[in-house]
Amino acid sequence: MSFTEAAQDMRDELVRLRHSLHTTPEIGLNLPKTQEKVLTALDGLPLEITLGTALSSVTAVLRGGRPGPAVLLRGDMDALPVTERTELPYASRIEGRMHACGHDLHTAMLAGAAHLLSARREELAGDVIFMFQPGEEGCEGARYMIDEGVLDAAGDPPVAAYGMHVVSSVLPPGLFASRPGPIMAAADVFAVKVKGRGGHGSTPHLSRDPIQAGCEMVTAMQTMVTRTFDVFDPVVVTVGSFHGGSTDNVIPGEAQFEATVRTFSVANRTLVKRRLVEVVEAIAAAHDLKVEASFGMGYPVTVNDSAEAAFAGATADGLFGPGRFVVSPRPVMGSEDFSYVLERVPGAFVFLGACPPDRDPATAPYNHSPEAVFDDAVLPDGAALYASLAHERLAAADAGLGG
Repeated sequence: MSFTEAAQDMRDELVRLRHSLHTTPEIGLNLPKTQEKVLTALDGLPLEITLGTALSSVTAVLRGGRPGPAVLLRGDMDALPVTERTELPYASRIEGRMHACGHDLHTAMLAGAAHLLSARREELAGDVIFMFQPGEEGCEGARYMIDEGVLDAAGDPPVAAYGMHVVSSVLPPGLFASRPGPIMAAADVFAVKVKGRGGHGSTPHLSRDPIQAGCEMVTAMQTMVTRTFDVFDPVVVTVGSFHGGSTDNVIPGEAQFEATVRTFSVANRTLVKRRLVEVVEAIAAAHDLKVEASFGMGYPVTVNDSAEAAFAGATADGLFGPGRFVVSPRPVMGSEDFSYVLERVPGAFVFLGACPPDRDPATAPYNHSPEAVFDDAVLPDGAALYASLAHERLAAADAGLGG
């Protein structure tokens, strides 16, 4: 029986697990209920299981029937601090928490892959590491799991690593997409505090107005980006928070703002950090103000290995037939902490369209929206691709074609 057929036979189980996770979402690094559900889903399989200490992770190793290298498959498990507004029968039961990014599907698909591969364990010329990860949403869960040894769980480091992410819009349902090279951006935070001298709104010349200077900084930052960086290696700077003052006729003593900074190359990530600081410091000096600027480094660029991205596409084509996999024309400005894994292991990150068939992918609510809905029908295909990537990659290594 093929992986696709076996996965379809598991469809009801995958849906039940996904719905169970969806109704009781947990956020951050501590996901005890989610961890318990994953362990229940893996119960009875021939897996070596290790639990995290700094986070509620599950690392499961499947030993193949023959010696060989290891391949890592990763699924993230955490939800978002979002109040769900989908009115689904299995909607979140917890106010202010929702699986709005589809991590419940990732978890169910990875558990499904563990079942599929366990059933064919004797065929495997090597081992499979199943990385069930908390804390992807801004908590660096992947980095914690790396620190706790996930990459060494099978002994030697894996020769390849694969991750998957569903999207509730943009892609048609069931379509896989990836690309060689950068696929998701680095995400950093630029925080600025402008310090002036407060006073009366009627006499601004007697004060040092931090709001006016801060506004000038915001617009100057945008101009700097367009005049410094090549549009074909894009940089995005978006100010999402600006605070200053308390009423209309008082000039405050300080104002502050924060921006997210997205880049796709190490060179631009380094340069934009320096240039942003130079811009705000120069404007502050021109207005006789003080400024404190800090740059918080977030997730690095998610970079697919070219050979592994091509392998993922070929595996999807072989599994589902031509037309189910496309090469993404451009990377995505969102960020991913699977980037920490891909910094150390060649691999690929693949998107899977999960927009419900009764919605238009061009207009459906996107991931992180309280109205985001993901189609359960993609669960068997995601599980089958996870399993096939590991199975075929180990077979290629055994044949001397890689690893």
